[in-house]
Amino acid sequence: MADPYYITTAINYPNGRPHIGHAYEAIAADVIARFQRWMGREVRFQTGTDEHGLKMARKAAEQGLTPRELADEMSGYFREMDAVLGIEYDRFIRTVEPGHHRASQALWEAMAAAGDLYLDRYEGWYSVRDEAYYDESELTGVGAERLSPQGTPVEWTVEESWFFRLSKYQDRLLELLKSPGFCEPESRRNEMIAFVSGGLNDLSVSRTSFDWGVKVPGAEGHVMYVWVDALTNYLTGLGYPADTPEWRSFWPASLHLVGKDIMRFHTVYWPAFLMSAGLSLPRQVFGHGFILNRGQKESKSLGNVTDPVELAERFGVDNLRYFLMREVAFGQDGSYSAQAIVNRCNAELANSFGNLVQRSLSMISKNMDGILEVFSRSDADDALLAAVHHACLEELPREFEGLSFTQGIEAWMQAVWACNRYVDEQAPWTLRKTDPERMKAVLLTLFVAIRDLAMAIQPVVPAKAAAVLDMLGVPSTERSRTDLERDWYPALVAAGHRVAPPAPVFPRLDLPETEPA
Repeated sequence: MADPYYITTAINYPNGRPHIGHAYEAIAADVIARFQRWMGREVRFQTGTDEHGLKMARKAAEQGLTPRELADEMSGYFREMDAVLGIEYDRFIRTVEPGHHRASQALWEAMAAAGDLYLDRYEGWYSVRDEAYYDESELTGVGAERLSPQGTPVEWTVEESWFFRLSKYQDRLLELLKSPGFCEPESRRNEMIAFVSGGLNDLSVSRTSFDWGVKVPGAEGHVMYVWVDALTNYLTGLGYPADTPEWRSFWPASLHLVGKDIMRFHTVYWPAFLMSAGLSLPRQVFGHGFILNRGQKESKSLGNVTDPVELAERFGVDNLRYFLMREVAFGQDGSYSAQAIVNRCNAELANSFGNLVQRSLSMISKNMDGILEVFSRSDADDALLAAVHHACLEELPREFEGLSFTQGIEAWMQAVWACNRYVDEQAPWTLRKTDPERMKAVLLTLFVAIRDLAMAIQPVVPAKAAAVLDMLGVPSTERSRTDLERDWYPALVAAGHRVAPPAPVFPRLDLPETEPA
């Protein structure tokens, strides 16, 4: 049996409501989790909110709230987003949980026991927005207008701090990063190799200028640097430091899915902390790209921030999921617009797959009274079913396993288009008059092909695929990849399943009148 699979998103920083970037990462992780379950693996999927740090403290003060009040409110919006988008996580973690504080302190104590923490004074540049320290050489601008590599303001910070001996791990980190597979895609790996090769300074890992965070054990007035606390969430969710069944089954993590802008924290700082604590390293960190609004990064100042819940309600949850996984080459930046969503979903889901399902099942219902029969297949039938089966059983799974969703869906779409060409070539509406038995064989060949197609695309469009499989009479307990390999059709015939007139599953979308193209 395949190894258990543990996937995490970066926990979201809830100093504002969710935007399309949060939705993209959640959807991608959910697709991966659903795919791995479909492949037969035991999966644990964790997401959540990262609620400590100076940024949260300042935002709460601006709004006349306590940090906890702000955290409680904003974390709820991320749960709502996940619910609307069909995100089926196993654990939603909040860093304000007492168990998370215990886990963070246990990791701290393990790093201290390794001799990797020491008390000193920090003087340097800090970005509150990124919750990150930056070296002088990384900044742009002059004077009070200094900016981080992410374009965020930095401020000069001076305070007593505990430091982590990051420099001690430079050689081990370089060796790790140079091993393909750990830090992906390759472009991100090269960036991190260049960063570490430039030399690592020890890292300030505590703050004394505010108190909204995890208390440093044995150090009055110190709270942990928010990234020490945040990264520990991946351990907390498995019960660390206790020896729980979850810990034994799922650590090390199979995949940390994060935005490309936080790769340094996940592929340099995080493995160094784990090395210090004597813990196994995650198998892979993948940095996805940004989702741009008509080619621009969303920002409040530009007034182009999109509410993903509103977007899902406007176009449909599964349409949005399909568009993001199909349109954007995973690991690269991608762009969306209302026009692009409508065009893609109408062309592929409505006109191609949806129309295939609708007209095939309609003809079976109308011309065969919905009755399924055992039938003899011609060479053309066998060729079509072999092509569809190969795409669904081999090509899509191979590409999805490598996180190449666009290519996997392309293989699936090629199979859909093959079915539509087959319909046009065989012309069952003509066969109804000239050769009724051949008409039945054609329609039932399509019935079998549609089942394979709906099974394979479940991770991407779970609700819509389930609706198709329900109409086909495929039991909800028989929809995994293993089931795809079974000879299922004779049992369905024997059970007397009848195809009812189908309800449209993928209606065409209209472009909102107020939305620019």
